[in-house]
Amino acid sequence: MTTGQGKIWINGELHDPENAKVSVFDHGILVGDGVFETVKATGGEPFALTRHLKRLADSAAGLGLPAPDQDALAQGTLEVLAASPKLPLARIRITYTSGPGPLGSDRGTQGTTVTIIVSEQKPFPATGDVTVVPWPRNERGALTGLKTISYADNALALAYAKERGGGEAIFGNLAGNLCEGTGSNIFVVKGGRLITPTLSSGCLAGITRALVLEWCGGDEEDLPLEEVYQAEEAFLVSTTRDVQPIRAIDDTVLPVAPGPITTKAMEVFAARGAELMDP
Repeated sequence: MTTGQGKIWINGELHDPENAKVSVFDHGILVGDGVFETVKATGGEPFALTRHLKRLADSAAGLGLPAPDQDALAQGTLEVLAASPKLPLARIRITYTSGPGPLGSDRGTQGTTVTIIVSEQKPFPATGDVTVVPWPRNERGALTGLKTISYADNALALAYAKERGGGEAIFGNLAGNLCEGTGSNIFVVKGGRLITPTLSSGCLAGITRALVLEWCGGDEEDLPLEEVYQAEEAFLVSTTRDVQPIRAIDDTVLPVAPGPITTKAMEVFAARGAELMDP
C-alpha cells in the first residue's frame, strides 16, 4: 500500500485500500491472463485517457477477452482521482483480467475483474542510462503488440539492467533489430534523422511514441541492434517519463544528452501535452 493511498476501484465500486480485495483464483494472479494500462495524471487530470482505454480494448480483444466498457473505466478513473490525495504527478494503473478461473489455463465463467489504482509518480532523472539485455523479443509471438500483465520477462530484464547501472533495459528482437524497453519505446538519431523501430519489430504501440511521431515527426524503420551504439542522440518515451534523453547505452556514452533533436522533441511534447490533456 502506498502512503496516503486513496480509494481503489474494483468492478465499479470504490474501496478503502485495506478492504480492496481480488480473488486468489483470479486468472490475472494465477496465469497472468489480463491486460493493463498506465495513465499519467497531472493536477488530478488524466492525460491521453481516451487513447489508453482504446489500447486496453485492443489488447483485450487480442487476448480474446470481452470488450471492456470504456465509458465506465473513464468514469472510474475520474472517481479514483477525485478520491485520491492531490498529487502534482500521479500514476493510474487500470488492470483488466479474465476473472476467477480454475488452476490451469482454462478460463472461468464468473466474469472479468477490473481494478483502478492511483499512486504518486516520482519524476525520472533528467537523463538515463540503458542496458541492452541478452534476451530477444519475439516479434511473432501470440502476445506481441499486446499490453498484457505477463511481465515477468520485463521484471527480469529490468533487474539485469539495474545490476549493471542501467535505469532501463533495451531489447532487440529475433531478427536482430532494435525493439523496445521494458516499459518504454526508444528513438535514435542517425545522420540527423529521428528514427524509431517499426511496430513489426515487436514493440508496443506506445501512446507517447505515437504522439512524438505526430507532433515531432520521425521515421519508423528497422534498425540493426548493434547500430544503436552509433547513435548521435537517443531518447526513451513512455507515459510516466514523457521524453527522457539517453546518456549511455551499456558502456557507450553518446555524444550529447540531450542533443538538439532530442531537446526539440522534449520542448514540443511538453508544450503540446500542456495544451491537450486528451489528444
